[in-house]
Formats: sequence, structure tokens, C-alpha cells
Amino acid sequence: MTFALYTDRYELTMLQAALRSGKAQRQTVFEVFARHLPPGRRFGVVAGTGRVLEAITQFKFGEAELDYLRTAEIVDEPTLDYLADYRFQGQIEGYREGELYFADSPVLSVTGSFADSVILETLILSILNYDSAIASAAARMHAAAGERVLVEMGARRAHEEAAVAAARAAYIAGFSATSDLEAGRKWGVPTMGTSAHSFTLLHDSEKEAFTAQIESQGERTTLLVDTYDISAAVALAVEITGGKVAAVRIDSGDLGQVAIAVRKQLDELGAKDTKIVVTSDLDEYTIAALAAAPVDRYGVGTSLVTGSGHPTAGFVYKLVAHSDGGEWVDVAKKSKDKASRGGKKQAARELEGGIAIAEQVGAQPAGRVLQTLLWDGNLPIETHLGKSGVETAREHHREAISELPASALRLSKGEPAIPTLFV
Repeated sequence: MTFALYTDRYELTMLQAALRSGKAQRQTVFEVFARHLPPGRRFGVVAGTGRVLEAITQFKFGEAELDYLRTAEIVDEPTLDYLADYRFQGQIEGYREGELYFADSPVLSVTGSFADSVILETLILSILNYDSAIASAAARMHAAAGERVLVEMGARRAHEEAAVAAARAAYIAGFSATSDLEAGRKWGVPTMGTSAHSFTLLHDSEKEAFTAQIESQGERTTLLVDTYDISAAVALAVEITGGKVAAVRIDSGDLGQVAIAVRKQLDELGAKDTKIVVTSDLDEYTIAALAAAPVDRYGVGTSLVTGSGHPTAGFVYKLVAHSDGGEWVDVAKKSKDKASRGGKKQAARELEGGIAIAEQVGAQPAGRVLQTLLWDGNLPIETHLGKSGVETAREHHREAISELPASALRLSKGEPAIPTLFV
């Protein structure tokens, strides 16, 4: 597979014009940053970095791609000749996957020739913007859930490829599992899932359906109890398994009140170890509202895979410096409301007693260094790739979010948890 045409047309028309002007090989620095967090959000979570690096390794123009560009008259023959041999040869630095970001955080810096770097813009932004939006929403849900288990269940509410990316991003930000099998195969995310209402409706009785599921999957399964009558289904689940059924799932009604009634019934029937799983259009606010209810596990779908109201992180990819071999020249966009700061930047998180108090961005920031080398020459740094890269990102996220002040985890709208200081 190649990602070469996962790009906007203007990336290639700029390349053609730069080849003609003689500036295509001028060395450049592009930075990825968000001008601000989504309204009311207190922090963001970087996700998709490993996917970006793997996609760049597959950003190659084969005969099919070149033939399309030629036939559609997108670019001229000299540009096609350049693209035929294209391999990114520059350097990429950035925030580690799972790290937190704030307004103006330089989450990615791409250094290389203009020709090398400009055509990666769309690919990089499409991955980072979606994955980071999902991870940011997932982190808020994880904060609301506390120690309770979160399962990503949004595959039926997203594009098939986005569903896999969402499961990966949610896992990095604290979810425990996904319903999506491709996310399990490709990224090592644990998978969970048992049955839907259709399975119960397929059978002539609820007892027949439950019995079939238990005979197939064993008593340590989760039975969906709200197809007909919840109380009768719970009693049936306990009866069939002798109180050993692992969990029951509730997918409708007033989830808090139903969970209380089901917990009481389970305990009275001696099934004190049976867990309660709730699903049904959950988001961080409904999860928080269920904090006092006897819920053990949440299944989250639509709200998660759409970023819970903010489906993009708002990252942009801007040229901040260029050089012809001598001194670097800082450049910046000056447009109203979309101005940027010139020059390649370093970033560090200022800590006091182990708690973050500021994001320092500039030439000499002080604190925990936030950027690391991600790509050097023509190869990505292996530690960020594959299943092991996902686990590393998940662990780093746990460490990074533990540095936030307690107020940062509030769900109410507010200012960023820490300010961005330019130093």
C-alpha cells in the first residue's frame, strides 16, 4: 500500500512551482501546532505519531500513482521524475505519543528540503488531527471513569479505517479494550465483545439464547439483559449459571437507576461477583453522572469516535524557517487571526513539586524536555512503531497526565490547565 495520493493537490502543484523557481531544495522547518485548544478544553493528548511514521515509510509514488498524475495533468514531467524517486530524507522531532499538548505546543517539527517536506502536510495533519481528537476525548472519559473499565465500541459509527485508528488512540489514552478486531490484530489492543440484541431475538426464548451463549463461551461471559424485561433476564442469568455469570450488560433506560436495581437484585440472588456493564450513547458527562451508580464497566461508541464534540485537534502545518546552507531565516504568517511565530522551537514542561505549571516554548525552555527524535534521514525511530510503540505511548500518557494539577481533570469548561510561555 502507498499513501502517496493521500494528499491535497496543492502540495504537488507547490512542488512543481518550487522546482521551476529553484527553491525546491532550500532547507526548511515546518512545525505542527494548534493555535488554541478546542473551546473549553483544558488539555489535549498527542496521538497518531506512530501511524504518521509508518505512513511516511509508505509514501512512495509507484507507476499507478504517477500514471494518474500524468493522465489527470496534475503536474508536469520534471515533477513526475522527482516524485518517482521520492523518499523522505529529512528529520522529524516531536512530542512523544501520549504526551499532553497545549496552545502553540510544537508537537512535530519536520526539517528537510521544501520538496521533501511540503508534500507530507496533508498526510501528517489528517492522522494527527483525528487521532489526537479521539485521544483527548478518551482522556476526559478516563478521568470521569476513575478506576472503572472503559471499552471502545465505536466501529459501527465511524469509517472503517478511522474506527481502527480511534481504538488505538483511545487505548493510548486509558481505555482498556476495544470491540474492533483489526485494532487488536494490528496494534495489540485487547478486544472484548459477546452478543447483541439480535442474538437474543434470533432464539425462541431468552433462556434459549442465554443457554446457547453460555454453552459457547462459558459462564465467564457477559449477558445482555435489556431485550425484554431486565429483572427477569437478570434472574434468568443467575439461575442458568448458578450465580457465576461474569457480567450483565444494560443498554437502555435510566442507566443509573437501572444499575442500582440490578446490583441489588444480583446481590440478593447471591451473584455478588457479577459485574455490571453499561452502554448506550455514553460520553464523559454521562460517565461522570454515573459515578455513584454501581457500574463496573462502560462501553463507549459514537461520542468517542467523533471526539465528543470536537472531531479535530485543530493542528496546522506551517513553515517557520528556511536556509540556503548558511544562517536560518525565521519566517511567519502574519494574517489576521492566523498569525504564527517564526523559528524552530524547543519545548519543555515546567514542573513544581512534580506538577506542571507551564509549557515553555522557545530557544531555551526549562523543564522536562518534550521533544524527541522520531525520524532520522530515511528511517523512523523503531521505538515509536508497531504494537510495542502503542504500549510505550500508553505508559507515557499515564506519566504525563499524572503531572497535571487536579483542576485540569474537571469536565466543566475552563481555561487551559497551564499557560504557554514563550521564552
